[in-house]
Amino acid sequence: MNKNTLIGILLIGAIFIGYTYYISKEQKKQQEAQLEQLKERQRLQQEQDSIRLANWPDSLPAPVEQPAVVAPPVEQPVDERYSPALAAAVQDELQFLTIENNLLAVTFGNKGGQIYSVRLKNYRTHDGRPVVLFDGDRNNFSLNFFTHKNIEASAFYFTPVDVPPVTQLSETDSMARLTYRLQVADDASIDYIYTLRYDSYRVDLDIRLNGMNTQIPHNVNTVDLNWTATLLRQEKDYASEANYSTVSFKYPNDGDVDDLGERKDDANKKITTKVEWIAFKQQFFSSILIAPTYFNNASVAYQNSPDGNAGNELMRCAAAMQFPYDGTAQANIPLQFYFGPNHYKTLQSYGHDFGQLVPLGGWIIRPINRWLIIPTFDFLNGFIRNYGIIILLLTIFIKIILAPFSQKSIVSSAKMKLLKPDIDKINAKYPKQEDAMKKQQETMALYKKTGVSMMGGCLPMLLQMPILFAMFRFFPASFELRQEGFLWAPDFSTYDSIFDLPFSIPMYGDHVSLFALLMAVSTFFYSKMMMAQTPQTGQPGMKFMQLYFMPIFLLVLCNNFSSGLSYYYMLSNFITMIQTWVIRKFFIDEKKMLAKMQAHAAKPQKKSKFQQRLEDMQRRQQQQTRNRK
Repeated sequence: MNKNTLIGILLIGAIFIGYTYYISKEQKKQQEAQLEQLKERQRLQQEQDSIRLANWPDSLPAPVEQPAVVAPPVEQPVDERYSPALAAAVQDELQFLTIENNLLAVTFGNKGGQIYSVRLKNYRTHDGRPVVLFDGDRNNFSLNFFTHKNIEASAFYFTPVDVPPVTQLSETDSMARLTYRLQVADDASIDYIYTLRYDSYRVDLDIRLNGMNTQIPHNVNTVDLNWTATLLRQEKDYASEANYSTVSFKYPNDGDVDDLGERKDDANKKITTKVEWIAFKQQFFSSILIAPTYFNNASVAYQNSPDGNAGNELMRCAAAMQFPYDGTAQANIPLQFYFGPNHYKTLQSYGHDFGQLVPLGGWIIRPINRWLIIPTFDFLNGFIRNYGIIILLLTIFIKIILAPFSQKSIVSSAKMKLLKPDIDKINAKYPKQEDAMKKQQETMALYKKTGVSMMGGCLPMLLQMPILFAMFRFFPASFELRQEGFLWAPDFSTYDSIFDLPFSIPMYGDHVSLFALLMAVSTFFYSKMMMAQTPQTGQPGMKFMQLYFMPIFLLVLCNNFSSGLSYYYMLSNFITMIQTWVIRKFFIDEKKMLAKMQAHAAKPQKKSKFQQRLEDMQRRQQQQTRNRK
């Protein structure tokens, strides 16, 4: 490497480090500003709630009992903003009812007749707490409609009119149904009918509008539904969990699933077409609202909470949907909820193309994960519980599939190694930069003469790239790897840390991942092994890039990635090195290969079209040079 190249690389590195430091400071400022905005919004919301509650009349105290005297009942004042029935539902005591099956514990509240919290019974957070998808009054589910004014059902207390006798479901008592009713008028009411079954992540909800045609004007043909939820953190790495969390939705019939994008602080979208379902998706869990008869349209949004917030919040999601209303005396709106893991097969079993919530890659990468990686992983998982061994066997299996391509690449490298003395002569013959075209032309002629393809080593590697990209998508999204560890890594779905730094390095992080470090070391030795077998015809800087820059780049990149991915990449490098050594040692006879190449060189050669174009280009350049003189 010459002096100018070294200075250039050092300058680029200095600019890169300075830029990342500047960006990290700006991001920190933005996060602090977002936290202040979030606190301000919470304060304003609390003030609005206080004002609204202040406008509602307080309950009168109970009459004092006197001896031998019966106190007359005291009537509550009627809120003139609502009908007498609705005014009676303004004030009540918040009460809860929890129904559980073997998978879920769903808590319902009479305020708004809505689901108050959801706990997944078979999973834990990274620090051992129960997995609660959402909980508390920071969430809202409300049917909104218009009578003589806009009515938000979540502002009123519903009355439980059908309470299940059994709230702990089993194989014997396999279903529970709970009905909450809001009496809008003497002859009009709204029922929320919830149904939970044993061994199911689904909660059915039928919204029935009984006699509401007497309250809703005839020219109103839609009702609105608002759903907001504050999702809670479940994983160790906030950044990774936030990066894989978003709001997703599916258009009907065509199976097309879209989302608001990942790795954003906030996003929103107005959907003007019909929608089949909307999902508040976290990295490994989802809350999905399904409309079998479709929503007319919807508006969706999310906002990531700043890292380190006191409420353990991950993100705030919102969806505003609209249903058609036909004005009949008995109108029904069927809905379904899915509260469960983003496990591919589990999601697929519930239909509606839920499996697309698992980010398995695009149209090239996704089929590899769906039809090759996941089935192989599930097969091995059927009789092996150690996920470190499973990944090792999966890596070996993939290497066996790619063995024909790898062998071609190794054979091509061996041929190039035999040509190295001739390549060195060509490099010595044309040392000047202005002779680069001549050097390239003569090198191409040598390859053609000896029957060696320049793409012989590159093409097999390119064919292996989709597999590598598929693994990059599979490991961070694989629910199976969540909280499954090996050796020093307690959780393959996130980074492993053998040492926590007292400070954070831009882009690298505040910890040292041993699997990422071993992966970088294996990449260095693999690159060194391949470079020793391949003649260097390019610029000296390319050697630095391949031998040093790439391992360092992968170390920084994978330090915060899934440790399962770093472990797989490390195993892949070691197995490839062993495979290369075995093939070269026992399956390649360099003397026979050299004799075959020499025999090919002795045959009369025809110029290829590509070579002819190179020669024509060279002649034109030489002619232009003479014309300038």
